[in-house]
Amino acid sequence: MATAPAPPKSAPGERAPLAPLTGYTVAVTAQRRAEELSALLERRGARTVIAPTLRIVPLPDDEALRAATVELIREAPDVIVATTGIGFRGWLEAAEGWGMGGDLLEAMRRAEILCRGPKALGAVRAAGLTERWTAPSETGDEVVEYLRERGVAGQRVAIQLHGDPAEDFIRTVRSGGGAAVPVPVYRWTLPTDITPVQRLVDAVCARRIDAVTFTSAPAANALLRIAGDQAADLMEALRAPAEDSGVLPVAVGPVTAAPLTRLGVDAVQPERARLGSLVRTVAADLPKRSRRVRLATGHRMELRGHMVLLDDEPYQLPPAPMAVIRALAVAEGKVLSRAELLRHLPRGADGHAVEMAVTRLRDAVNLRSCVETVIKRGYRLNLDT
Repeated sequence: MATAPAPPKSAPGERAPLAPLTGYTVAVTAQRRAEELSALLERRGARTVIAPTLRIVPLPDDEALRAATVELIREAPDVIVATTGIGFRGWLEAAEGWGMGGDLLEAMRRAEILCRGPKALGAVRAAGLTERWTAPSETGDEVVEYLRERGVAGQRVAIQLHGDPAEDFIRTVRSGGGAAVPVPVYRWTLPTDITPVQRLVDAVCARRIDAVTFTSAPAANALLRIAGDQAADLMEALRAPAEDSGVLPVAVGPVTAAPLTRLGVDAVQPERARLGSLVRTVAADLPKRSRRVRLATGHRMELRGHMVLLDDEPYQLPPAPMAVIRALAVAEGKVLSRAELLRHLPRGADGHAVEMAVTRLRDAVNLRSCVETVIKRGYRLNLDT
């Protein structure tokens, strides 16, 4: 993996520039390559929370894959849809372990192979096979449309699944008069211990997470399943705009984003469905959600996730003071009552908690004049108007 360029050196006496994700907390829901994704985000200054929402069933242990492989060797398919590189290679490796590798390859050579993207294409060619067509946009919808236009009447179509049941593929084949053979090259199941994911759900609902990354559609679906009774609050946090402390959902591509899109969540996506592109998208979009204000004292203040920058000096704040300063900044100098500020604090807090949060905020940034008490009305941020 290529190393990131070193940050620019600061001149003597100057403060080193902050990394783009300094102050932000980003959640990683992937199992595969989770550590790599986390390291890439942390290299850009983020604090990460790893909570895989799924685990992959090892291929040799999957009886459903073995049964599909036996069926396709017995009656070779006319068309094979390869959707992922890792899945296609894993299928061949599993077949080899069962003593069916040569027979499966022979059946594949007689079929027309369609690839969803370059990774699937690379795996097909590495196996010594030749593809008929590859989707230019790397999306399942484009493969479905190709099958529809091509026609599959009277043909057997093997569809390599990539975690989801792929109803669109199967429906298209069957409605076109063909026989669909799903090939579950790997299956997703919920983690053995869902406690880390439940903690993540709590943190997202409480707006203590700034962004959640998704690298597969099943991971998004699993997060909703584990959320249970909190699913509505989870969706509200992911739909909310930045000024309401919304949590930024980031999907690696349109296929991954589809479950969220169906629920009205507009996930940010990179132009290319790659891990590096995903990280660059997070690093570009989260800083846009920061809020900058100038105080009446002349100090510059910037809010970045769980951090306040006062004249570029970073101060990490606990959740309650951070929630108060963010609400006051959004109010742009207007007075907010204790009741209004209380709505931004964790559930169960009372009016006294607001006063404590304001006191801790003033002490934390060592600037007591930044928040002004308005007698019998509440508090406001003392801005330069």
